[in-house]
Amino acid sequence: MSDIGVAEIPVDEEERPLPPPPPPAKNALVDGPILRTLLWLAWPNVIALTAGTCVVIAETSYIGRLGVESLAAMALVFPCVILTMTMSGGAMGGGVASAIARALGAGDTERASVLAAHALLIGLCFGLVFMLGMLIFGPKLLELLGGRGNVLAQAIGYTQIFFGGAVVPWLMNTMAGILRGTGNMKLPSLLMLISAGCQIILGGTLGLGLGPIPQFGMRGVAAGSLIAYLVSISVMTWYLFSGRARVVPKIVGLRIRWAMFIDILKVGAIACFSPLQSVLTISIFTYMLASFGTEILAGYGIGARLEFMLTSIAFAVGIATVPMVGMAIGAKRIARARRICWIAGGVAFVGVGALATLIAIFPDIWVNLFTDNAGVRAASRQYLSTAAPMYAFLGLATTCYFSSQGAAKVLGPVLAQTARLVFIGIGGWWLSTHNATATDYFMLTAASMMLLGLLSCVSVILTRWGPKHAPLAKARPALS
Repeated sequence: MSDIGVAEIPVDEEERPLPPPPPPAKNALVDGPILRTLLWLAWPNVIALTAGTCVVIAETSYIGRLGVESLAAMALVFPCVILTMTMSGGAMGGGVASAIARALGAGDTERASVLAAHALLIGLCFGLVFMLGMLIFGPKLLELLGGRGNVLAQAIGYTQIFFGGAVVPWLMNTMAGILRGTGNMKLPSLLMLISAGCQIILGGTLGLGLGPIPQFGMRGVAAGSLIAYLVSISVMTWYLFSGRARVVPKIVGLRIRWAMFIDILKVGAIACFSPLQSVLTISIFTYMLASFGTEILAGYGIGARLEFMLTSIAFAVGIATVPMVGMAIGAKRIARARRICWIAGGVAFVGVGALATLIAIFPDIWVNLFTDNAGVRAASRQYLSTAAPMYAFLGLATTCYFSSQGAAKVLGPVLAQTARLVFIGIGGWWLSTHNATATDYFMLTAASMMLLGLLSCVSVILTRWGPKHAPLAKARPALS
């Protein structure tokens, strides 16, 4: 009689069958309904970024009280600030979140902890690079962008303070990326909310002066931002290293492992080219508009801040896709990962597009918040009525970018940004040779937004997210 394996039924001491073990706990990011889970992760980000919007409004408002030259100075330095924040938060922060989410999706918590420690080292190094680069080369860069006279002096003053502490936003956004990679959106969002309140109070107080506090101008606005970021860093440091987070950065006894750096940088480093190209695009456009005068430049700066505010909504949705897509990829559920991308893209396109179209129809809702200068108001109205409806495509591109980060396949959206940069460069050169008006340049940037959104979608469609199928081994004939 042959031996047949029979599964044993677990019994208690009296040989009574035990109840079946409970099924393993499900991970909502991997198994839950996509839209509901996405919105559940995104809503804290939306609230926090709404607070960020209040910062944008308040900051532009009290800078406007410093004068038109201060508004123009902020328009000059704004691309550099946005580069720092988007590269540390959206690009490298997204790479950190992606690596940690993929490790957790595969069930490897130890690897996630080591990745978190390497991420902090990356944030520290990049912060130092930005600090030295902007302190040494920042003044010349601002002059190349068209800064002159008092406008340039105020822009340099802001740069010296903000980028003198560039390590601060880099560490803050790296820690937020670690938490988001675990699916924790609430704490980073809560801290963004608190930080926004601090920025408004401190930036306004130090910038305009209050009681015995003197007016520090643009330097005071920059200092208020850094102090607010330090508050967030303090809380996140305590939370991460107290063991309350799902991942604790493994600092003690850490051995540098290049494979960990590569796992983060293969997404984060490539992703950094997207905000870099985005800022280059804005910088080129700013340079083109500088020739039309301070009022046009300041008016564009007000419109660009609305662009930043509304694309923050897409950021809130997009950053929520990083852990969802990353964990789905780690669990080898490729079809679900793609569905997450398209659902998020639809949410961002409709949400951003609806608000932007409203402002395009009624631009004074936004413009009246910042200035009463007739020339600046006219330029802002013209820019918003022309470009704002196309912000929906920026929202779509943003979600494709973040979803691709979660899948560790971010090259396609980055190349889409390259195409936009080339389009702006060639189109701007052509307009400059044909005596174009500022309105013509506004139409150029609107067309570039549509191009970016469509190409980002195409890149997701054409990129393989799953593992490559290994070729089947050829069968050998049996020996006789």
